[in-house]
Amino acid sequence: MTLRVWLAAAVLLALAAECGLARAAEKERTIFTKVTPYATIVVKKGKGGLLTLWFGGNKYPDSAVKVGDPDYIEFEYTQAMIVALALAGEPKRVLVVGLGGGTLPSLFRKHYPGMVIDTVDIDPDVVDVAKKLFGFREDPAMRVYVEDGRQFIEKCKAPYDVIFLDAYGGEEVPYHMATKEFLEAVRRATAPNGVVASNVWRAADNRLHDEMIRTYQEVFGSVYIVPAKYAPNEIVLAMPAKTPLARASLARRATQFSEDHKLHFDIGSHIRSGFREPSPKLRAARILLDKDKKPPPPK
Repeated sequence: MTLRVWLAAAVLLALAAECGLARAAEKERTIFTKVTPYATIVVKKGKGGLLTLWFGGNKYPDSAVKVGDPDYIEFEYTQAMIVALALAGEPKRVLVVGLGGGTLPSLFRKHYPGMVIDTVDIDPDVVDVAKKLFGFREDPAMRVYVEDGRQFIEKCKAPYDVIFLDAYGGEEVPYHMATKEFLEAVRRATAPNGVVASNVWRAADNRLHDEMIRTYQEVFGSVYIVPAKYAPNEIVLAMPAKTPLARASLARRATQFSEDHKLHFDIGSHIRSGFREPSPKLRAARILLDKDKKPPPPK
């Protein structure tokens, strides 16, 4: 290799490295941080303008949004939660507990322009960030309430067709929103033929996992699980009434829902990959109760 060729190659390698660093920098950079009484909120901007919302030292982001594109759903667990709408027929009233970046209510508003969509989040700074950075917008039928999710549900006067519970983390499970008493209030706030979709982290990341699932079984007529394929989440589908569901027929129903609404993802694929009833062994787990006040000790 001549000196000239060697120098040219070195320049190309340097440029490639520089481009790689630029792409890495574009991949993710922090654009906002704020410590609130409830969490440390971090917003990062990635490739293509994707914004992600992080809480504290969590290993995984809470929300991912492409501002102006409510159909863009980055996380598979969020996609899987939407199967609850397919189960609810023609939902008129929906409640989302845990605003995050506003992913779910923004999607619902696009596809259900007349639906009442209530969202609850305890942290006013999360609401402020969702509006200022993530493009979340209220309207006369889509309101966000700054309040503890349990208190809001306990005061509920009119039932919801679907309730989405997206306020659980792995190590940070709000205990008062996992107990039998709380879930009984959720059941009362759910229409008789309604559905509750809850984002519960898998057992490896959530020491209360088995107790949480057992508590859902104690309160609801039917409980099913849709595990995320590549993430630490499980979607618990809970219904007040006894509701037999078969994987194949539910998958077809979910796929048809995706096609009808022209979604960019197939909800049915999440059903086909792992929809199941909870393991019978979970019946031996303890039921979470308010009187315990603190979570049971680690196993």
